[in-house]
Amino acid sequence: MGTVSIAQHPSKSHQTLTIEPGAERGLQGAIALPGDKSISHRALMLGALAVGKTEIRGLLLGEDPRSTADCFRAMGAQISELNSDCVMVEGIGLGQLHEPADVLNAGNSGTTMRLMLGLLASQPQRFFAVTGDASLRSRPMNRVIQPLQQMGAAIASRHGGYAPLAVQGRELTPIHYQSPIASAQVKSCILLAGLLTPGKTIVTEPALSRDHSERMLRAFGATVEVDPERISAAVVGPSRLVGQSVQVPGDISSAAFWLVAGAIAPHAELVLNQVGVNPTRTGILDVLHQMNADITLENQRDVAGEPVADLRVRSSTLRACTIAGDLIPRLIDEIPILAVAAAFAQGTTIIRDAAELRVKESDRLAVMATQLAQMGAQVTELPDGLEITGGAPLHGAELDSYTDHRIAMSLAIAALNATGTTTIHRAEAAAISYPDFVPTLQRLLS
Repeated sequence: MGTVSIAQHPSKSHQTLTIEPGAERGLQGAIALPGDKSISHRALMLGALAVGKTEIRGLLLGEDPRSTADCFRAMGAQISELNSDCVMVEGIGLGQLHEPADVLNAGNSGTTMRLMLGLLASQPQRFFAVTGDASLRSRPMNRVIQPLQQMGAAIASRHGGYAPLAVQGRELTPIHYQSPIASAQVKSCILLAGLLTPGKTIVTEPALSRDHSERMLRAFGATVEVDPERISAAVVGPSRLVGQSVQVPGDISSAAFWLVAGAIAPHAELVLNQVGVNPTRTGILDVLHQMNADITLENQRDVAGEPVADLRVRSSTLRACTIAGDLIPRLIDEIPILAVAAAFAQGTTIIRDAAELRVKESDRLAVMATQLAQMGAQVTELPDGLEITGGAPLHGAELDSYTDHRIAMSLAIAALNATGTTTIHRAEAAAISYPDFVPTLQRLLS
């Protein structure tokens, strides 16, 4: 179908990805996906807090889980070298995190920083300082700082809610937090703070967010209560966690790029093996089915408490749809690649209620609007979303990922189906969540 090459910038650490589509022959083959990023983070954290050993298989080897592992090593947990076969974690027990000798660095990982804050704030008599890279230091942390402060946490921040952060651990008080947004990071942060807090800590959301924390906390031995009708989750503290064996399924957020690639490319058929299909994460499947994508779920089973399936996608004629409301928390990370699908769909796709994307690794709404427009797509940026009229042929262009992994991969999929050569600057960002994305792309086109 074409060629894919990646070149290192001669004077910087940045990489440029060049994609040149060729003769049509279709994307064909089976793809083994990286481990789910959300589950990888949580397995490392809970393993570090548990009594005994935790074995993690299928861990994502991206930069974000490495940041989590490094932070918890600095606080006393023994974590073996990260690999996808088996990572061993020797936990130190809840409430036993060591006061680190240096600043904890979450790198580019918002999940690391936000979830970890709940744990640090509830560690009595210990002081922690937390920072991240330039991108993470520009992302607001008040969404977790404020509820933690309601529990009695002592957290100081820069400019009213930005890292670096200083945390003086203390015993907290349980609360019932009515979250203004549906966010798994907010919910998980508060539940983790509740592990050491005597009593019941409750989080109620306006819509259901991903529930990996609740599932894994229960598997490690915490007392977790879930009320689907009220969209609430609670943890009863103080808890005791016990080491477990964890199998991390393939990341559906990574699968999303190939699902869209297979749907929009001619003569395509791809099989994505062992993908996590947790119902709080399958909004991408609901929307693509609504857009007339030919996707089937095969070999459905449960693996370590998480539903898993193989996904088969074939070339399709996509049609426009509206993506908004309660769907958004179930596919927030997949909106950039859904914007690409919309550019190839018949009609006008409307994406609303997604203002949260403006405070991710980049302003994903603005970046996808400008970058797709440079390829010839008809895109209008909305305050909380995008309006995309599909069907206009896309052409190659010089693009920029803005160091955002999901932007880099989304633009690469768009480039596969454009005429002419596309270059994507700062393409190394893809490795944050999908280290093998470019090699997989090259293999499919070889």
